[in-house]
Amino acid sequence: MASLPNTSARVRVVVADDSRLMRRILSDALSRQGFDVVAGAANGDEALAACNEHRPDAMTLDLHMPGLDGLGVLRALKAGKATSVPVIVVSAFSPAHGARAVDALAEGAFDLVAKPAMGESMDEFTKDLARKVNDAADSGKARARRRLAPATSAASVTPLVNKPAVARVAPARPVRTGGKKFVMIASSTGGPKALGELIPKLPSPLGSGSVIVQHMPPGFTASLATRLDGTSRLNVIEAKAGDAVDPKRLLLAPGGAHLRMEKDGRVRLSDDAPMGGLRPRADLTIEDVAKIYGSNLVLVVLTGMGKDGLEGAKAVKKAGGRILVEAESTCVVYGMPRAVAEAGLADEILPLNDLPAAIAREAGA
Repeated sequence: MASLPNTSARVRVVVADDSRLMRRILSDALSRQGFDVVAGAANGDEALAACNEHRPDAMTLDLHMPGLDGLGVLRALKAGKATSVPVIVVSAFSPAHGARAVDALAEGAFDLVAKPAMGESMDEFTKDLARKVNDAADSGKARARRRLAPATSAASVTPLVNKPAVARVAPARPVRTGGKKFVMIASSTGGPKALGELIPKLPSPLGSGSVIVQHMPPGFTASLATRLDGTSRLNVIEAKAGDAVDPKRLLLAPGGAHLRMEKDGRVRLSDDAPMGGLRPRADLTIEDVAKIYGSNLVLVVLTGMGKDGLEGAKAVKKAGGRILVEAESTCVVYGMPRAVAEAGLADEILPLNDLPAAIAREAGA
């Protein structure tokens, strides 16, 4: 069930799409879920004007609009040319649309919702849209509170004291990696932008291999892999069944499938039901690699909503692996990293710009 806004203080939303029909569909869907749609916009200039006039809590944004398009809107917001607002990109999928959607996430869009294809369930689309719009609004309000809060030292933000003891259990037959460690990265909301900053700074080869699970709709992960591959020393590809781990290759879990890892280091893709609304689910992949690599594993948990990665982190800790999490100061949403840190499982809590060196060090690159 989608997380709905409190009706006593309804989340105020601007809907921007050049299609009058799509604006009506989105507005009706959000209104039924308890949101207050304060304005519609048919192009980018109208969207920016609506942000200034209504100061909404969130905005849904189509990327293909006449005049100033969706990417132009995001760049204008980033440049401070209109009232800041968290943006949910609502996009149809095609290779071209997928690439632009990934560009939008890199430009600061909060999250992405795929427009339903012909015959697909509107109920699932509506729930996904409502959840992400509400999460975006919550994140914007939390960010505003942090700006108003007194400054705190880095030490007080990321303490690593009083961690509960976790019994370590080595895997029955740990994989020999020649002193190199396998790198597992989990990310969600804000992840594409964070990965765009992190992955190009990693060396190749990296450890004994690496995998990313990033929560994205089906189809869009191929565009993310292409974008990352074009800026990175590692060969970044969307994982396919049978792909083998390789120190010079980074495998990205495809949207719409769980990435499972076999003992021989090959990928198996599962169409099992989503877990907690997520497919791929990072916990499943993390638990697999913890069994295979044991202490020869580095888990990295980046920005993201929710607690995916927490159960996997417990498995990594029991197997003797190392865990790095992104600090709140650089997270778009401090959800997944917070869950791991507050459980006392993080070995290091670092801002995003410090993670590449830490990952390379831990992996033995």
